[in-house]
Amino acid sequence: MLPKLILTDIDGVWTDAGMYYDELGNEFKKFNTYDSAGVLFSKQLEIPCGILTGENSKAVKRRGEKLNMDYIFLGAKDKVKIVDSLIRDINITWKEVAYIGDDLNDYNLLQKVGLSAAPNSAPDYIKKIVTWVLNKKGGEGVFREFVEKIIEENNIKVEELFFKNNNEKIIQ
Repeated sequence: MLPKLILTDIDGVWTDAGMYYDELGNEFKKFNTYDSAGVLFSKQLEIPCGILTGENSKAVKRRGEKLNMDYIFLGAKDKVKIVDSLIRDINITWKEVAYIGDDLNDYNLLQKVGLSAAPNSAPDYIKKIVTWVLNKKGGEGVFREFVEKIIEENNIKVEELFFKNNNEKIIQ
């Protein structure tokens, strides 16, 4: 069954979980552009896609906006509460939500959603509770791998999905 909502954590999923600072205190994040294909595929499937991160990061907001993500929740301290409100607003159930996360602040949400995943770099206690432990580590395109696995598990060919609308602009 295809989910009706795909959500993702950022640090440790879209990034390698590193936090980079310069001498002036500026923070930098390195995103893997492969993950943008996961957003593109979710759009092709007409499944809303969103970010939930505990960080209040302008870089994450800019990345989500550039990819035209449907939802961007920054400073998300209680992810279960946020998603509970969201699913009521869009009239779906917990079982229809897919979420990928990697650490303590994702634990409760990973247990509640219908489909959960973690990068291979996640701690063992996270890997034990998810539906899928993916092959890639955080920052290596694991969000794309997650969406591609959803597609494949539903007997859809990624190539056919992408090329069904050959006028689609590739986003990075």
